[in-house]
Amino acid sequence: MINLVTAIALIVIAFAVSGALFGWIAFRMGVNYRKKVAEAEIGSAEEEAKKIVNDALRDADTKRKETIIEAKDEIHKLRTDADREIKERRAEVSRQERRIAQKEESLDKKMDNLESKENQLQQKLKSAEDRLQEAEAIKKEQIDSLERISGLTAEQAKEQLLDSLQEELTHEKAVKIANYEQTLKEECEEKAREYISLAISRCAADQVAEATVSVVNLPNDEMKGRIIGREGRNIRAIETLTGVDLIIDDTPEAIMLSCFDPVRREVARIALEKLIQDGRIHPTRIEEMVEKARREVEQRIKAEGERAVMETNVHGVHHEIVKLLGRLRYRTSYGQNVLNHSIEVAYLSGIMASELGVDANIARRAGLLHDIGKALNHEIEGSHVEIGVEVCRKFKENPVVIHAIEAHHGDVEIKTVYDALIMAADALSAARPSARRENLESYIKRLEKLEEIANSYDGVEKSFAIQAGREIRIMVRPEDVKDERMVVIAREIANRIENELDYPGQIKVHMIRESRAIDYAK
Repeated sequence: MINLVTAIALIVIAFAVSGALFGWIAFRMGVNYRKKVAEAEIGSAEEEAKKIVNDALRDADTKRKETIIEAKDEIHKLRTDADREIKERRAEVSRQERRIAQKEESLDKKMDNLESKENQLQQKLKSAEDRLQEAEAIKKEQIDSLERISGLTAEQAKEQLLDSLQEELTHEKAVKIANYEQTLKEECEEKAREYISLAISRCAADQVAEATVSVVNLPNDEMKGRIIGREGRNIRAIETLTGVDLIIDDTPEAIMLSCFDPVRREVARIALEKLIQDGRIHPTRIEEMVEKARREVEQRIKAEGERAVMETNVHGVHHEIVKLLGRLRYRTSYGQNVLNHSIEVAYLSGIMASELGVDANIARRAGLLHDIGKALNHEIEGSHVEIGVEVCRKFKENPVVIHAIEAHHGDVEIKTVYDALIMAADALSAARPSARRENLESYIKRLEKLEEIANSYDGVEKSFAIQAGREIRIMVRPEDVKDERMVVIAREIANRIENELDYPGQIKVHMIRESRAIDYAK
């Protein structure tokens, strides 16, 4: 049994040794095979690399040769171009040289001609001087002869002649002015009086000027303290939200509102009255009331603009212009409400246009819009005429209407009948009794300026501005101013008043010359 196991073990060992030996032999054979395969691949790769390198060298050599050839061609081309340009420049230089030579030759000829002409001119000048001296001598002899004959010197004769001529010209000018004015009056006065009187009679106008200061009445003086608030917070809130200054002084049961913008002043007035009625005055409530008042004023502005358009029968007005018309409800000029003034001008210009046989719709439209710039002249720089023209151009108004707006104060030349109608209607509306007012200081300055203009003329003895500055009477010295000269002085004074003063309506210049002869019977 033991021998059998040993024999089997030996057999197994023998098989194991044989398998190991066979495996080692197979491994060595595989290694040798792979080595041969790798060496073969390396050899083929080296050959391929050598082939690639050789091809690259051949391509590089070919490229180099091509580049050299192209460079030579480019060099040849550049050289050819340079040679051609050099030839052209040499040819141009040659032409310039020939031209300069020709000019030099021409200048030499001209200089020779000038020298010869200068010599001739010198001779002529010398001859002219001789003749001039001879003429002066003859003139002096003649003047001496005339002075001996007339008994006057040359200066005295000249002054006498100028004085005589001045008197003749003054007389002729005065006569022509008087005849021209008389002709115009005869032709135009009757019709103008008829048209204007008809327009005024058909226009019902307000006689009361509006106040320009807003005053809020208080139920008691204790309300002033509540409006001011603790440490002034309420009054600061009101002024900040409305842009209006509140003037609280010793005036009993009243507060004054001051602001350059009448719309803001109206918002503040309405808001303050609502706060007084409500009784609850604090910053939050003030903000609510100011907002309500602002909305209410905007609604009033829109309604007033629509009312103006409907009353004047002007259609197709842009809605923004309607709002601006409504803002004129809160604008005054010399105490006259601008919106009512614009409506009145529209009525007057429409009536006069109908009488003259021109389009009354255009006249009413121009009359209604002529002062539209006053709604914005607190916010935009420029006169109300310039602002009104820009606004109407922006909203595509009729060019005839725009020119009438531009010309209604005489800033530009009158071109159409509508320009003259608007100027006349504007003057009528402003100049009627109780239509406008001005403060005492500006009124006195205007009167003083009137008298100053009149007194600045020679021969004026005294002048008096009367009838609230609508007439100036000028007393002249009869020995210094003749009758025909008075017409000229009156015209010159009227022109200076038109150019230097701003005034409503018209001013009458009344010249008075009085001669008195006094004697005594003894």
